[in-house]
Amino acid sequence: MNKDRLRSIIYIVIAATLLSTGGIIIKFIDLPPMTIAGGRAIFSAAVVWLYVRKPKFTFSKAQVSGALCYSTMITAFVIANKLTTAANAIILQFTAPIWVAILSVWILKERIRWYDTAAIFSVAIGMVLFFMDEVSGGNWTGNMVAIGSGIALAGVTISLRFQKDEKPVETTLLGHMITAVIGIPFLFGLSFTTGDIVGLFVLGTFQVGIAYIFYSLAVKHLTALEAILIMFLEPILNPIWVFLIAGERPGPVSLLGGAIVLGTVIARSFLANKMNQIEVRKSVNHQIE
Repeated sequence: MNKDRLRSIIYIVIAATLLSTGGIIIKFIDLPPMTIAGGRAIFSAAVVWLYVRKPKFTFSKAQVSGALCYSTMITAFVIANKLTTAANAIILQFTAPIWVAILSVWILKERIRWYDTAAIFSVAIGMVLFFMDEVSGGNWTGNMVAIGSGIALAGVTISLRFQKDEKPVETTLLGHMITAVIGIPFLFGLSFTTGDIVGLFVLGTFQVGIAYIFYSLAVKHLTALEAILIMFLEPILNPIWVFLIAGERPGPVSLLGGAIVLGTVIARSFLANKMNQIEVRKSVNHQIE
């Protein structure tokens, strides 16, 4: 293994670990969700801007739509964490690859594969189990918001496919700026404790800002599949931190649903990568003939 690959694996593990702390930090900040989302975005936008230095905002439809979806995703994730368990919030957000498959048929005019169809049905079963285990209205609402966060993440992914001259980090930076502007009105009229300010700083600087910088550095030397699979550390670690520190425990049926969702998305990633390799080899052989 060369040094670049090893360094990239370390970077992406760091990114996944930092991102996984969001659930527990959000639980301990006693502020409304929109205040948390806006305050975090101010710090994260500053960090990413300092890293990029001279961002290139083209304000193309793809960049703007990607930024809006990104803003929706990170805001919905904060709201979901306040309304349901951290495990439910992160795992339901990680249904994004399934929503990408569905939306690609409509937006990108791509055909849906047999493994996508199987994955959609399997994830649907997992999500039903989530809702069966949550009897209170608040948790149902939180689960729905978490699913919305996953759909928004799928929107980010699809928008990036249309971007040729823009970079993903600039799209996310614009998303943080949008979130900050939307969240600013929710920062007034509230009293902030030192813990609240420190929490927002840590969320914006480390949990999101520096995490995505590490991720952007890592993906240059890893395959898409490797990056996705290592990033699955996030939905695994996120509820573990919350359980160990806050004692929040998902119900047994939710745990089963989470296992089905994560297992399905990982299996689909493997299958999609394998099928793509087969198609590439067939294309090369056809050209040789």
